Order: sequence, then C-alpha cells, then structure tokens
Amino acid sequence: MFAAYAARIDRDHPLEGLELGERPAPVARPGWTTVNVRAASLNHHDLWSLRGVGLAEDRLPMILGCDAAGVDQDGNEVVLHSVIGQTGHGVGPREGRSLLSEKYPGTFAEQVSVPEWNVLPKPAGLSFEEAACLPTAWLTAYRMLFTNAGVRPGDSVLVQGAGGGVATAAIVLGSAAGLRVFATSRDEAKRRRAVELGAVEALPPGARLPRRVDAVIETVGAATWSHSVKSLRPGGTLVISGATSGDAPSHAELTRVFFLELRIVGSTMGSKDELEDLLAFCDTTGVRPVIDRVLPLDRAREGFERMAGGGQFGKIVLTV
Repeated sequence: MFAAYAARIDRDHPLEGLELGERPAPVARPGWTTVNVRAASLNHHDLWSLRGVGLAEDRLPMILGCDAAGVDQDGNEVVLHSVIGQTGHGVGPREGRSLLSEKYPGTFAEQVSVPEWNVLPKPAGLSFEEAACLPTAWLTAYRMLFTNAGVRPGDSVLVQGAGGGVATAAIVLGSAAGLRVFATSRDEAKRRRAVELGAVEALPPGARLPRRVDAVIETVGAATWSHSVKSLRPGGTLVISGATSGDAPSHAELTRVFFLELRIVGSTMGSKDELEDLLAFCDTTGVRPVIDRVLPLDRAREGFERMAGGGQFGKIVLTV
C-alpha cells in the first residue's frame, strides 16, 4: 500500500528522511481492526518524529501520522483515537502509552491497524477531512481549555501563536464555549484571521493585554513564556502542551509564579472520553476545524514543507 514514512532520522534537516512509496499492508492481530483511511491530518509531532523525538532509529521505516478518519471493516465511518496502550486495550496492561507512528505504524497510508477500542463513530455531520483534524490538535486544545485550565463561560483566555493547529482550535472552541479569547501572532494576516474566528482581540507577541486573563494556552514555548506568565491574573493557570520555539526560556518568571500563586499545568493529548465529547461538541454546535489546505497523500511532502515553514493557518489534511 502507498504511504508516507520516516526512512531516516535527520535532526537538522528532518524532511530529508521523509519518503513516499510502498509499505506492507497491516497484518490481522487479535483485538485489532484495520481501517481504510479516507483522510489524515499533519501535526508537528510528525516533524519531531523525523528528528528522532519519540521515534527510535531501530523502528524505521515507520509510517507517520497520528490522526485519521476512515471506514472500518464493517463499512462504518469512524474516527481514530491516537493513543495506544493508555488502558491496555489491544496491547496488554503493562505496555506504556504511545501515539500512532511511534511504536505502531501511523495513518499516512491507505490503511492503518489499531486496537478495536480506539475506534469511535464519526458523526454524519462531519466530513472525513474535518474529523481527521480532531484526534490530536483539537483534542489537545479541548483538554487544555476545559479539563486542565478549568475555564468556564465568561472567563478570559490568552492563546499564544495563532495559526498553529492547537492554537487555532483553542480560539474556535473557546469562543464557541463563551470565553473571552485573546490571541497573539507575529503575522498580521493571522491576527486578522484569529479575530474572524472569534478572538475578541489579536495582538503581536509580547503586547500588553487589555486585562490579565484567567488562563493561557501555551504551545510556543521559550519565545512567549515570559509574556504568558505576565499576562495571568493572580491565581491564574498556564497550560502548556508544546514548545515549538524551544523549551528553555531565558526568563522563567519564578518570582511572579510563586508570588501570584500561579498554576502551571502540563497537558498531552486527551482521553477517548474527551474525544467523544469533542466530536459531540462539534456535531451539536456546528463548530468545524479550520483547514488550511487539503492535499492528496502523494503530495504529502508539500504539506510537510508548509508546516515546517510555519505558513499554515489551521490544519493540513492528506486524503487517500
């Protein structure tokens, strides 16, 4: 079957390790099912995998991709929960958690095999392309906002780095849930787009906010960390799920953290139950993922290049 896969690890030039071509189709195993992929979306996780983060060289070649929507063996339209081993289903209780494409082949292929437990029904109102955007970036944003930040309608939130998958999802979900959302971006066009999606205001990175916020959604890391901490009200919460600009900020703002009793919470992905809630939220409210562009799988390199260059706003989707 045709697939996009990591053939080599290159920490400095990750796209040098990306190959497109034939890979073996999934082999049947007890407790697992094979899904015919209709759409899969890119995440920064895929770039990190090509750099060798979370993907060891002894597991190469590895089909990339965490997210997918498709059709199962019984003809049902489904969405996949990307976390394998979280509960032991299909792999045994002692296996640690991993994402598709770390230990088991990922979704950038004509077919993918997952534990039966990881398959959820796709709402009829969501297209395959829309549904494929939800299991990683949008699920991460959902968990950051409503589980780890614990915000409620009427609260205020700062989302750093508008344009990325998680940040864009946080703007849309937060606005739909009645939050007062502020956003930042270096790009003026992305700031305008953030306002169109529901942010009450979008500012350049580091700009002073009209008010301190209840929570900050942080995925950028070192470049925005100081601003994130300074933007919180006393007792506010900073939730971090990524560090695309680096994980070693020059100013940790520790004095402000303890003096204002701020909460800093790490967040990774989300549970199957949260994905079910997210699917229902989108289905009932009409909220839809923001898609930057849709490309056929054989043009996956083009999508990787766009994501690596930071030019996208929303998700890049590959179709099979």
